Amino acid sequence: MDYYFSFQNPNTHLITIKATFQASEVDTQIYLPNWRPGRYQIQNFAKRIKNISAFSQEGKQLGIAKTSKSSWRIANQPGQITIVYEYYAFDMDAGNTWLDEEQLYINFVNCCIYTESSLTNKCRINFDLPDNYEIACGLEHTQAHEYTAPDYYRLVDSPMFASDSLRKITYAVNSYKFNLWIQGELPRTDEELIHDFKRFTTLQVDLMGGFPCPEYHFLFQCLPYKHYHGVEHWNSTVITIGPSSELSERDKYKDFLGVSSHELFHTWNVIRLRPKEMTPYDFQNENYHKTGFVTEGVTTYYGDFFLAQSGVFNTDEYFNELNIIFQKHFAGGWENMSVAESSYDLWLDGYEAGIPDRKVSIYTAGALAAWVLDWMIRLQWRNKRSLIDVMRLMWTRHGANQSGYTYEDYQLAVEETFGNMEVNNPVVKLAYENETLSFGHYFDHQINGKAKHIDILKRLAPSFGLNIDQEYPESHEERVFGFKLIEGIVVQIANGSPAYKQLSLKDKIVSINGRPIGEANLVDETSLSLEINRFGRPITVRLATKASDQYYFPIEKIKINEQPSLVERENLLAWLGGLSQKP
Repeated sequence: MDYYFSFQNPNTHLITIKATFQASEVDTQIYLPNWRPGRYQIQNFAKRIKNISAFSQEGKQLGIAKTSKSSWRIANQPGQITIVYEYYAFDMDAGNTWLDEEQLYINFVNCCIYTESSLTNKCRINFDLPDNYEIACGLEHTQAHEYTAPDYYRLVDSPMFASDSLRKITYAVNSYKFNLWIQGELPRTDEELIHDFKRFTTLQVDLMGGFPCPEYHFLFQCLPYKHYHGVEHWNSTVITIGPSSELSERDKYKDFLGVSSHELFHTWNVIRLRPKEMTPYDFQNENYHKTGFVTEGVTTYYGDFFLAQSGVFNTDEYFNELNIIFQKHFAGGWENMSVAESSYDLWLDGYEAGIPDRKVSIYTAGALAAWVLDWMIRLQWRNKRSLIDVMRLMWTRHGANQSGYTYEDYQLAVEETFGNMEVNNPVVKLAYENETLSFGHYFDHQINGKAKHIDILKRLAPSFGLNIDQEYPESHEERVFGFKLIEGIVVQIANGSPAYKQLSLKDKIVSINGRPIGEANLVDETSLSLEINRFGRPITVRLATKASDQYYFPIEKIKINEQPSLVERENLLAWLGGLSQKP
């Protein structure tokens, strides 16, 4: 199928697309994807299409009628057909499409129609662009503004940028070439970026025994407003981040490095090493899979871990990222849904807040489960093996050949890496408080159960010269009464707390104990009188507690033991020092 992209007025954000193909049948069915790889949620891209029409090779207009929300039937005879339509490109994130006076940015999965027979056929893409525009894209560049893809699957896994202001930085690791394409302002020198990117890239390539493609492209949208998003692709990633002015500061720059390392590891994990349920992608329907704790959980664990191992992050910076994962995970929901179950619910509301305490995140819960597994393997094998050995084994069996894997395949790889089903390390047994522990306990509790990962990590941590301590918020209303406020609005309520039966989400607190919300300085009050605006109704709520009552919203923090033993220190250095055996 041939695609031609053009636009007349970038301020309308409308891209005109012409798709030409050979129809072998009478009455042809065409489709637009309902979702995109990397975000397992129905997104209905067809809602951005307007003025669709179809023409024969002779220019005769053909009848076209919708058959579903994202499919159309063309009344035609066999022969060449051209579909012409407009796509509204006005959604800026790492998975969508954008057109304005400064750039054209396309995720082809958003806007390229297909037929069932064209999915495996070669695609050719042409762009009508200003002469001074440069294009960043992982597809094969054939001539001028023309690119080709071996099939539709590769096309929609290869986003592009085009503008007259692209900044390009290149570095190499072994024989592999890596390109940083920057749209917008990034206040970091080429030398700084190469120094940091090369370190974590080199580590990933070394640990995985090579890189899956000869050339890779980081595509950065550096935005003037707050934003953070990344999406993995065949030989590239799109990362949207902002405010770009804050990238000169270490905290924001750490976010930038973190998402970059995360997305790079996806080049192995999920792009090629993919759940069998998504092999190949079905773009019209949900692709349910149980192993989101592998695709995103393991990747989330390793994204920051590689930065620590390669020395891009220092220990304090890495531990801070782990503490953030703790907070995100234990904010609620882990008691009610396993991480395996949450993979299915990605298609329901996995990327939204949802109702309180209903679900867990495959990113945070999966990362903690991966962390537990990494430590268990390391202790069992005295650091001669780790979780990366599991991923290398999975890559060899199911990734390099893109055959897809099942939940059982992952479980088998874990068990084989561990050596046998029986756990002989006493520390690992203690973590589960079980003298006859088998490795099936891990999958029963951490993956398919609702075990609190922090309990296992706390028992394993001393073997690495670490402690995971529990603290509580400084805020009196959070710690003692169990409710969180943002600008006076109740945004979270702890289960079983004094606030649990009295307050509602979205309550607007007007005053506390007779003082305006901004002037209420709570220190040691054991009772509160709250004046509340609840959906327009003024009410008074009274909360009471006792000094002996439990505290709420615990904060877990990981710290280095001041006096670790020699073995504990060796374990810590092996973990953070990247001493896992290379292939």
